[in-house]
Amino acid sequence: MQIVKVPEMAESITEGTLKQFSKQVGDYVELDEEIATIETDKIDVAVNAPAAGTIKEFLANEEDTVTVGQPLVKLDLGGEPGQSSQKASDEPKSPASDSQETSSQPEGQKEETASQPQQQESKPEPSKQESKPEPPKQESKPEPPKKKEEPKPAAKKPQEQKPKVESPYGNREEHRVKMNRMRLRIAERLKQSQNTAASLTTFNEVDMSALMDMRKKYKDEILKKTGVKLGFMSAFSRAAVLAMKDIQAVNASIEGAGSGDTIVYRDYVDISVAVSTEKGLVTPVVRNAESLDMVGIEKAIAELGKKARDNKLTIEDMAGGTFTISNGGVFGSLMGTPIINLPQTAVLGLHAIKEKPVAINGKVEIRPMMYLALTYDHRLLDGREAVTFLVKIKEFIEDPQKMLLA
Repeated sequence: MQIVKVPEMAESITEGTLKQFSKQVGDYVELDEEIATIETDKIDVAVNAPAAGTIKEFLANEEDTVTVGQPLVKLDLGGEPGQSSQKASDEPKSPASDSQETSSQPEGQKEETASQPQQQESKPEPSKQESKPEPPKQESKPEPPKKKEEPKPAAKKPQEQKPKVESPYGNREEHRVKMNRMRLRIAERLKQSQNTAASLTTFNEVDMSALMDMRKKYKDEILKKTGVKLGFMSAFSRAAVLAMKDIQAVNASIEGAGSGDTIVYRDYVDISVAVSTEKGLVTPVVRNAESLDMVGIEKAIAELGKKARDNKLTIEDMAGGTFTISNGGVFGSLMGTPIINLPQTAVLGLHAIKEKPVAINGKVEIRPMMYLALTYDHRLLDGREAVTFLVKIKEFIEDPQKMLLA
């Protein structure tokens, strides 16, 4: 017998919610097969079997809050796959001849034992049988008044309640659902960001024509060589990395007691890419983006996005991050003000591409335009630096070849 306990999840996570058991009592599990899922404020953690065996007992219930090291499952080691199901099918078969009679006896015994004495008693003493049915007749007389009295108040109550529930506005029912841990954590961090950072947002508009033409020209060739679909996120990530060379404070953070008294500058860039999932917004991190080209960044983003959709992100995938890019344009957002992901200093918001009439060399042309939004912490970044950073991104996107020379 072995006790399966709540596994270590991360340094900062000590508890979670037991969302579900993927197995049932009596099921056989292989080594490392998933038994349960624990939801934390960052990711879902799988509880795997430490050895092969049969589940004997669950030591916690679904939706319980469990802590690291807490016993979850009793596991009987050994056995073979399907052993429990074979035993369950063999048990009724082995005593078939004997147990079929005995198993029917609990249900039919009463009928047989009741019918035999009735037959025996009815022959010598017919008068007893006649006297026995008399009490049930007398008992049946007081029963109807009881039943009549009970439904009367019960019938009146719903009639009185129905007109109270009816509304001229139609159905107005409500239902409440408890927030999952991830949503609670997101709400906490967003409010913390608003209360801590001196947030300010600056906007600009970028012409996407050149980038779209480049993508259209090379996407098939890149897909054949690397298997990666070239998108826009990698171009904005690369542009942000290059712009940070001149405006290093965008990639910095504030640390220290109170509201912070120390600036931390970094030589590396870990870009957090906002990904929307069923449970909420998560921000997996592309490590060392400064050392990757556009294809390398796109490949890393694609892998993280797939893991997020499959609910397979780990703590390491989301830990850290020095700058965030959020693409609300995939949902059709025309403009918005993203919130800083503390302790970062800035977040870049991308939006929907819309064709608009713009002035090009004194002529009006229809161009695919996108609004960019940079929300930054004014404690660390001045307006001049923030606007300069956003303008540099605009220049790189409108002339992608320039990124090869930077």
